[in-house]
Amino acid sequence: MCDSCGCGLSPIRTIDVNQRLLASNAAQAEHNRTHLAGRKILAINLMGTPGAGKTALLEVTIARWREYRRILVIEGDQATDRDSARIRAAGATARQVETGLGCHLDARQIHDALHHLDLRDGDLLFIENVGNLVCPALFDLGERLRAVVTSPTEGADKPLKYPPMFRAAHLVVLNKCDLLPHVPFNLDEWTEYVRAINPHARIIETSAFRGDGVGEWLAAIDDLRQSFCVGLSA
Repeated sequence: MCDSCGCGLSPIRTIDVNQRLLASNAAQAEHNRTHLAGRKILAINLMGTPGAGKTALLEVTIARWREYRRILVIEGDQATDRDSARIRAAGATARQVETGLGCHLDARQIHDALHHLDLRDGDLLFIENVGNLVCPALFDLGERLRAVVTSPTEGADKPLKYPPMFRAAHLVVLNKCDLLPHVPFNLDEWTEYVRAINPHARIIETSAFRGDGVGEWLAAIDDLRQSFCVGLSA
């Protein structure tokens, strides 16, 4: 019985489901991170909007590194395995995760996908998240590196509109730079916004289509991978 009014109903309790969900996800993410670290695999969470060119950037990465790095990919989409088919055609092992109505990948989905991959075949694990600038920023997947891919067609103000995503990034990639002469996009303004949100992120300008900036992208990942491996050996 409710003490306050004698109505016979149970007292109202507020349960913060979101916090419990994030705590459970964080625990699973740490398990994933430990699992991957034991195999010296650097996991990279690749985030960004649909159409920013995340898959195209992965394709050119695989093409450049096919003979030097063993690359595994987990592809997240609400439906279809089209992107994982592209990754396999490029020469890497891929596992598709269809999220249905889900707008992001979570650590449990990554854990399950890892059991379908031979981790002995990998140096790098790219996780291409569902195209979205909101939800993926909230969910740790067990990655060591977060990269956000955006493009000039999205406008220069995206870092201001979606600060958690850009604040969480180690690398911010402006892809499709071949379109800069053709769209109203102020590069200096965009860079200023990124720096205001995240002064520590490394900014890289690329065109996966033409290959511009891809070398710098690969060098940035290699630098972080070497730091990661040194940390494991220490």
